[in-house]
Amino acid sequence: MSDRYDLIIHGGLVVLPDEVRKMDIGIQNGKIAALADHIESHLAADTVNAEGRLVMAGMIDAHVHFNEPNLGHWEGFETGTAALAAGGCTAFADMPLNGNPPTVTLPALEIKERLAAEGSAVDYAFWGGLMPGFLDQIEGLAAAGVIGFKAFMSNPGGEGEGRFREVDRKTLHEGMKRIAAAQGVLALHAESEEMTSKLAEAARAAGKTDARAFVESRPVEAEVEAVSEALELAEQTGCRLHFVHISSPEAVDVIDAAKRRGMDVTLETCPHYLVLTASDMEELGPVAKCAPPLRDEARQAELWKRLEAGKIDFITSDHSPCPESMKDMANGTFFDAWGGIAGAQNSLELMLDEGWHKRGIPLPAISRLLSLHPAKRFGFYPRKGEIAEGFDADLVLIDPNRNYTLSREDLLHRHPHSPYIGRTFSCKVTEVYCRGRAVYREGQGIVSKAEGKWIAPAQASGGNAERGPLA
Repeated sequence: MSDRYDLIIHGGLVVLPDEVRKMDIGIQNGKIAALADHIESHLAADTVNAEGRLVMAGMIDAHVHFNEPNLGHWEGFETGTAALAAGGCTAFADMPLNGNPPTVTLPALEIKERLAAEGSAVDYAFWGGLMPGFLDQIEGLAAAGVIGFKAFMSNPGGEGEGRFREVDRKTLHEGMKRIAAAQGVLALHAESEEMTSKLAEAARAAGKTDARAFVESRPVEAEVEAVSEALELAEQTGCRLHFVHISSPEAVDVIDAAKRRGMDVTLETCPHYLVLTASDMEELGPVAKCAPPLRDEARQAELWKRLEAGKIDFITSDHSPCPESMKDMANGTFFDAWGGIAGAQNSLELMLDEGWHKRGIPLPAISRLLSLHPAKRFGFYPRKGEIAEGFDADLVLIDPNRNYTLSREDLLHRHPHSPYIGRTFSCKVTEVYCRGRAVYREGQGIVSKAEGKWIAPAQASGGNAERGPLA
């Protein structure tokens, strides 16, 4: 008798859309072929004992910066996806900036895709960019299968002629019209350039260049102002919006009000806004620098309240790595240090630790934030995003009661700096499967390299996908 399944995962505590249930998972040809209380072991070529472990849908990290081409020495697909896999992530979407050239043309997208195919351990997708001078590229990129377009309303930094640049109001308005016509989504880094640049200039002029001055130069008001402006333009153009790395409860409330008016808009936040504060940034230094900056404890507590109320749609890492020398203030100030947190490997464990263990947020709700909602928003559903028959067997096994302290040696991304080094976690990812293929095993590391696949949204390829506002 031939094997009915390639693999059976036995006896895990399976996190389903609305419950956690001890059961077996049968996998065939990379798909979940059966979910049952018991599946006979002799029906499979291989089995895994998951007794006492959680089994969750793999995280879909819709916001990472892997800086190929030509800045792979900051972070490349091989090292970046190794870190994602070790953290329980089975699919990601790469942002268009920091590579050279940025992903604002079809040739640039083709370079990205080739490099990802050569190096990615897990499945991948790409963002296109909305940038001055490249409006005529939107339709072609949308047809080629980008999941959406990313724009900055404040200066993203960087140097050189080919760097990614922020949009002015005219470019933003015209870009929204074109993206709406292409049935796309616009993702926005929402901070007012006018406000932040003036405050930063004044701080430098006054000799105030420490971490506290940096936070004060990028106030919550700058985020709220930019969010409000973008929503106004989206109402005029009919463009679907997604706000990245929202840091404040005030901005969440503005976006939530727009949802209640019927606008098609979603938002993400990141673990660092939920577990670190401005005081931590002062203590830790530039390793915890990001934009928008970390906020105070009171705002962080309010952000958790919004998350528990369902007003935050999903969680991303915004993994923004760099060489450690760029975080060194020996030859500059806090303002000069690179702004970005390297967090690709820790998002799922942070959300389980802080959200489930400490706050009692149900596991299905955590899974929706990490997997289901990004899959639905960006056209990967019903292929990815939950544990159900017919879905890709993207699965992460977690020891829910394993305390461990993160060290530099644990980190698999290219430059092992992180604000979480020295932090004790209350759970540990032990095995990860992408389309039924073992990618990571504790003690062995990455066991399957460069076998990730491009997951262009089904809408772009003519299939049927759920791609829109979230219930």
